[in-house]
Amino acid sequence: MAQHNELGKKGEQLAVDFLLKQGYNIIERNYRFDKAEVDIIAQQNDVLAIVEVKTRSTNDFGNPQDFVKPKQIQRLVKAVDEYVTVNGLDVEVRFDIIAIVKEGSHFKIDHLENAFYHF
Repeated sequence: MAQHNELGKKGEQLAVDFLLKQGYNIIERNYRFDKAEVDIIAQQNDVLAIVEVKTRSTNDFGNPQDFVKPKQIQRLVKAVDEYVTVNGLDVEVRFDIIAIVKEGSHFKIDHLENAFYHF
């Protein structure tokens, strides 16, 4: 497996662990619909958090969250609309980004709630 794929998998697991510590329930991982893949669907109380995980080995080329592009956001919104409809959910939906940067042997994790409104 390519090194960037391994880093991505590590980042997703770090994000799951982080969310669990914050009291979220992990509902789905790597949910696919059409051309979209939702990294994590988590729930805390009545909020369904749709989490895009971006992991980088460095932020020399920009912050991880800067790599979530408008087309990807459109696909995620479409996928989540389908997910909520098919599952008959009546919850508030929020789109978050968990940005992870490797710093030496540690990882810095930033949880950006309602992140798509910042674009």
